[in-house]
Amino acid sequence: MLKNVSSLFIVIFVLIILSGCSNYFDGGQIQNVGMLVDSSIDDQALAEKGYEGLQDIGEKYEVDVFYEENVMTEEETIEAVDAFVEDGVNLIFGHSNIYGAHFADIASSYPDVHFVYFNGGYVDENVTSLNFDSHAMSFFAGMVAGEMTETDQIGMISAYEWQPEIEGFYEGVNYQNPSAEVQIKFNSDWNETNSAPEIYEDMRDDEVDVFYPTGDAYSTGVIEEAEEDGLYAIGYGSDQSKIAESTVLTSTVQHIDKLYELVADEFNTESLEGTIMTFDFQDEFISLGQFSPDVPRYFQNEVKEAVDEYINNDLLPNQ
Repeated sequence: MLKNVSSLFIVIFVLIILSGCSNYFDGGQIQNVGMLVDSSIDDQALAEKGYEGLQDIGEKYEVDVFYEENVMTEEETIEAVDAFVEDGVNLIFGHSNIYGAHFADIASSYPDVHFVYFNGGYVDENVTSLNFDSHAMSFFAGMVAGEMTETDQIGMISAYEWQPEIEGFYEGVNYQNPSAEVQIKFNSDWNETNSAPEIYEDMRDDEVDVFYPTGDAYSTGVIEEAEEDGLYAIGYGSDQSKIAESTVLTSTVQHIDKLYELVADEFNTESLEGTIMTFDFQDEFISLGQFSPDVPRYFQNEVKEAVDEYINNDLLPNQ
């Protein structure tokens, strides 16, 4: 209770200071930039990409950048935001969907700060949600998995049942290989790394030979195990072919670093709105990664042509 009261006093104090300094935040232009992460930057490939984007913004606009790791609760979010604001930050990225509710609750207390987070439905005048349309990218990943499986058993390790990757991947596998079965198990959290190895082993013992782990905190571990067992995997979040070139058939890549810079550009020109923004292949913020040399060249070309068709006409191969 005392911590909540203390946080409230800090918010009030900061607002008083800002109200007395009319030029502290100037017309929506970037002053400094902050990023909140619900784990650590080193634990997630996507968080690393976000950090790279943060650094790029700092260099481009010659501003200071700040980040805070392991921020989970609303109280921790308020404390981190207070610290950012004291450092002159007026654009804050929350690198997780958990920040949507937190930002919506506190946004009115920071009218000169714009809050940005990922994959959620909370918006406000100064709260923006960035969403990757991951259905199509997972469809193409499913095509690759369906083509490359030899046992017709494919495993998907997801964090949550609502992930659009699930439907897209299933449709892609079924389109390419109607005989294949997709086993889906849930890891319970984006950042959970202890359950994934057990799920992997259960699937491997059930003859799964292609894995799609749709959580960047645990995808690396699954890929490394697949490499040891001579099996295949689809990378997630970033191009993970560098982990195991032959093992990683391809990756579903989300270019968060480039998206950070786009948001900063819009904010700096006062065109960033409090709304839900969605991005896909057409926006060049989603792509497929490098193909494994084990994927036949003719099929690589087939998938690339299907991606081009989707970019040009919004049509997946099953439509």
